[in-house]
Amino acid sequence: MTELVGLADVQAARELLAGVTRTTPLEPSRPLSAVLGGPAWLKCENVQRAGSYKVRGAYVRISRLSAEERERGVVAASAGNHAQGVALAAGLVGTHATVFMPVNAPLPKVAATKGYGATVELVGNTVDESLVAAQTFAERTGAVFIHPFDHPDVIAGQGTVALEILEQCPDVKTIVTGVGGGGLISGMAVAAKALRPDVRVIGVQAATAAAFPPSLKAGEPVRLPAFSTIADGIAVGRPGDLTFTHVRKLVDDVVTVSEEDISRALLMLLERGKQVVEPAGAVGVAALLAGAVEVQAPVVAVLSGGNIDPLLMLRVIEHGLAAAGRYLRVTVRCTDRPGQLASLLGEIAEHRANVVDVEHQRANPHLRLGEVEVALSVETRGVEHSDTLISALRASGYQVVFAAES
Repeated sequence: MTELVGLADVQAARELLAGVTRTTPLEPSRPLSAVLGGPAWLKCENVQRAGSYKVRGAYVRISRLSAEERERGVVAASAGNHAQGVALAAGLVGTHATVFMPVNAPLPKVAATKGYGATVELVGNTVDESLVAAQTFAERTGAVFIHPFDHPDVIAGQGTVALEILEQCPDVKTIVTGVGGGGLISGMAVAAKALRPDVRVIGVQAATAAAFPPSLKAGEPVRLPAFSTIADGIAVGRPGDLTFTHVRKLVDDVVTVSEEDISRALLMLLERGKQVVEPAGAVGVAALLAGAVEVQAPVVAVLSGGNIDPLLMLRVIEHGLAAAGRYLRVTVRCTDRPGQLASLLGEIAEHRANVVDVEHQRANPHLRLGEVEVALSVETRGVEHSDTLISALRASGYQVVFAAES
């Protein structure tokens, strides 16, 4: 299927979604505006029902099923957000959902999907493997398979995000959003290019799970041999046939960001924007902060989801602090004599750094006799403060190495 979804399809989807989904807010972002030198806004789909934009496409698809199809139930595969969207939409329409999720799917997403009334089956290590299991289930039981991105109704539903953006920010010049299978950016590009052909639509993928750049280069969907990223919501190994056609024809560019870029963006959104966002929902902001793409302001970055595992959030915050130079892990080697540790910690305190944890070790075979190794995690005020602290410790005679060097 290569026929493009049209503006009329997106507008019809919006009528179906009236009273079902919420018009999510568009919030200004001062940090992004400062980086870009012009107005920057955040489209907060992280506060959508079920925590992401996914309910839009899921509801449009499921609400158009016949009575006989609804009787058979629906089945889907997802790492979490599509699962919750399908579960919620199925309940609203009055049918039962079975959802296949990877075995390592975040527990809060699994619990939320069950909470919306779906039956959850944990199968496979990736969404692609879960997709195969879901399609097999559909063939065996007659349940209607609800694809997470590669269906016209799903694309049309996701495109309603762009209709809201164009109304909320009429002078928008660039829209940036994360890309997994391509459903969201396909629908948004349909609406944006039909109503405002001058608006640039930019997609962002995690560099370690980026299937679109090689696919666009090859001129056809290409499957990645392997992929892994903290942005599980966009960890898709192959673009959809239909979404690939939309992206190739309508999207201006697809760029990539590193895991460190994503961590920094999550930290900024939490700290400066007071936004709880999952990694996949922050990649657009990550691209803007990292300068991965040249954009013209006003810019709107879509925060596509907010369903982040609290344990992952803890790790991401720590990683983001480290990437920003505000969380330092070092190992200090010094002589093993009474009061040496107190002296070391005193010097760190003198430079207004905060020690988070300390590990004191004498048994390392690489140490010389009479030498001790102290592993430290230290909070600092940034890269310059970290550099000053390291220089001061070395000037005092301490041998300082970083975790990767020790």
